[in-house]
Amino acid sequence: MIQAFVFDLDGVLLDSEQVWDEARERLANERGGRWHPEAQRDMMGMSSPEWSRYMHETIGLPEPPEEINREVVERLAAIYREHLPVIAGAREAVERMAARWPLGVASSSNRELIELVLELLGVTHLFATTVSSEEVAHGKPAPDVYLEAARRLRVDPANVAAVEDSHNGILAARAAGMCVLAIPNAHFPPGLDALDEADKVLNELADLTVETVEATCRR
Repeated sequence: MIQAFVFDLDGVLLDSEQVWDEARERLANERGGRWHPEAQRDMMGMSSPEWSRYMHETIGLPEPPEEINREVVERLAAIYREHLPVIAGAREAVERMAARWPLGVASSSNRELIELVLELLGVTHLFATTVSSEEVAHGKPAPDVYLEAARRLRVDPANVAAVEDSHNGILAARAAGMCVLAIPNAHFPPGLDALDEADKVLNELADLTVETVEATCRR
């Protein structure tokens, strides 16, 4: 029986994966890095310590990872304050789920960005907890961020449903033992092997209803 619901953030509530991609690529080009076509896919789901280290070691930015992280986050925050790239139906989906279950966020975004996004969306009060992967040992596809969300919600992960859009995110929620609903990211679609791990694949947030979750996650 589902007792809590957890949202991913980027790609589920925000059309933001390509915003991250553009910000990192622009920084790499400005600082003489070696950007490559698979860089964004490589970094999807990584925690901030992981992707900033990747930018330093693999992309070749000379600045230390901490400085790279701070610069990218500042750029993202400025973009969000000017125009938040909300996915259609995001607020309504949160409100539907909140009317039935306590909610959490399990995101690869930095804590300050999670809090900013929820504030700008006007839904902060609807979430019982939020977890950034920078607060756990390993980013997605490891289950850490989802397991921590379940721990803070005080619910067995087997009794939690999660919605994800990305390859690594789907695998992370599945590894945590949760019921997984997938809404494939249009810009960086998950592989078929990840989609096969989802309990149900939806087309859009409008399809994410209490009835769908309950029917999908009966165990």
